[in-house]
Amino acid sequence: MSNGEGNAGRVLVELARRAIETFIRERRKIDPPDDMVVPGKAGVFVSIKKHNQLRGCIGTLLPVTDNVSGEVVENAISAATRDPRFDPVTAEELDELEISVDVLSSPELVEDITSLDPSRFGVIVRSGGKTGVLLPDLEGIEKAEDQVAIARRKAGIGKDDPVELFRFRVARHT
Repeated sequence: MSNGEGNAGRVLVELARRAIETFIRERRKIDPPDDMVVPGKAGVFVSIKKHNQLRGCIGTLLPVTDNVSGEVVENAISAATRDPRFDPVTAEELDELEISVDVLSSPELVEDITSLDPSRFGVIVRSGGKTGVLLPDLEGIEKAEDQVAIARRKAGIGKDDPVELFRFRVARHT
């Protein structure tokens, strides 16, 4: 089901697009139609790009809704309107957006950085009440040390602060 393969992947990307377009144009949140409900529970990240540049990315590490489709709707709207790094998406941009949906496996604690592989695993870096997350297989990130350093910076965790490391896999749908 990765890389957009399979019907569920196409359904999730289309659902994310519908959720974003409806919210931007009509200021209302959709309920996933019955034919777009993907069962099961999982954390989900929705990433939005415009001209191959990140435009928004928000997600959940663990599920907070009743099913994967509910996670997609919530996180698609948040990625389009509440990513603090970007202005909210406008109606004029909608046709230019590329959307991907990552469905996460359950995070697993790892003993050290040698258990990470940024091409295969996302990383969660946790220290005290701070948490940084980086999805796997991101352009320009080839070493686990770089992946962890970026996640630390995103969370405001110092480079020498002790951390717990978790890894997870994703099924990426584009």
